[in-house]
Amino acid sequence: MNISPRRPFYNRRSESNVYRLFFWALLVLGGVWLLIQMRSGDIKSPFQPTPTPTRTSQSYALEGDAQFTAGQLEAAITAYKQGTEVDPSNAQLWAKLARIQTYSSQLLLTDAAQNTRLQEALASANQAVSLAPDDSTVHAIRAFVLDWNANPSLIGDKQAQDDLLQADQDAVHALQLDNTNTLALAFYAEILVDEQKWTQAEQEIKQAVDRDPSLMDVHRVYAYVLESLGEYNQAIQEYDKAIAIAPNLTFLYLRAGANYRRLGFASPNDAVQKQLFESSLEYFAKAVAIDKQLGIKDPVPYLSIAKTYSQEGEYFIAARNVQVAIEFQPDNADLYGQLGIIYQKSRNYEGAIPALKCAIKGCTAQESCDGRGGCGTADVPTQVKGLPLSDSTLVYYYTYGSIVAALSRPDANNCPDATNVLQEVNAKYGSDPTVAGIVQSGEAICQSLGTATQNSVPTPVAPQALATSTPYPTANPATPVLP
Repeated sequence: MNISPRRPFYNRRSESNVYRLFFWALLVLGGVWLLIQMRSGDIKSPFQPTPTPTRTSQSYALEGDAQFTAGQLEAAITAYKQGTEVDPSNAQLWAKLARIQTYSSQLLLTDAAQNTRLQEALASANQAVSLAPDDSTVHAIRAFVLDWNANPSLIGDKQAQDDLLQADQDAVHALQLDNTNTLALAFYAEILVDEQKWTQAEQEIKQAVDRDPSLMDVHRVYAYVLESLGEYNQAIQEYDKAIAIAPNLTFLYLRAGANYRRLGFASPNDAVQKQLFESSLEYFAKAVAIDKQLGIKDPVPYLSIAKTYSQEGEYFIAARNVQVAIEFQPDNADLYGQLGIIYQKSRNYEGAIPALKCAIKGCTAQESCDGRGGCGTADVPTQVKGLPLSDSTLVYYYTYGSIVAALSRPDANNCPDATNVLQEVNAKYGSDPTVAGIVQSGEAICQSLGTATQNSVPTPVAPQALATSTPYPTANPATPVLP
């Protein structure tokens, strides 16, 4: 007989393993900790892409060199600045940055912008010297920067004299550290010109050319020395050599073109004069072409073209070129001032007033259209901040005051406005006999307004008479300006 086994009254439960529970608890806690650390960024996920390698300062230096050679000065400045951020102890980078900042100041239009850039360059040069006090090239570049800073119009006579003296001392020290430093010798020659030591400057720069004719700076300085001696044809040849070395630096074309214009202005032969002006325009057109190729909207070449056409008496096309420049920088008060002077020379006094008003007093966005002769499809109405009275803006002030006074009528008396401007000019520049004469002419017009008739109001002859004779703005030898 088969008997089924007895079923137990209960089954025994499996006992939990305390070690196993402890292991699982540790595992859970570890997972939570890992998740928190990954979210906070303390631990990187192994599945994230490899981070981009940090660029070296040498990489930024090479980029800066390439951008400068290409004519992209602002991009070169940016690259050198990034290099100094990566390696702030690199004196050579600071020195290169100072050199480019100084050259780039020549393409800025207002005193304030130029002064700011030159002060930035000086700060960079000082940093380089503090890091490498025994480096000849570093001292040479600071001498160059100080020389360009020695502009009385920007920093006053006393500071300019101090900077020029310090520039001389730095250049001499650079040559003491390394008497074979060609760059130091070239910059020393430039300083000597600004100290009016022309014979010694010519001797020094000729030595520099003999040592190393492959340097752009050497030929640029040699051209500058020749300009100071009135040798404009030879100066153009040296600028051409500098251009052959650095064909994308537009300021070299502007200087060569300015020398052609100077020759044309002085030529007594009409046919020769016309040819020289044409050569001038060709160099400026090359600068425009380079800017277009690089995608740079630089108003300076257009202003150079406008000055050449203005000297030829072609005021309409001169004004058009300034208007193109304003399209690039519609808030630049200096451009309106230059347009106003062209209008004044062409006897378009009604058009000159709103342009000059924008330059010296500023204007609203709508008024800026009036100041530029009307806004076209490419123009952007923009508020303009006026320029303070200075050597470089003086011509805008006295021209505005003279024209407003001359065009005043008994039923449209704007003499209070004209008188305020002329009194401001007189307070700062009244010691100059030419400026004092302009002020007196404008005030005399306003004083006679009560007896003047519609047909007897005098024309503003003072600005015309001073179109070529005024000593302002003063050209700074350290920072060559277009004549």
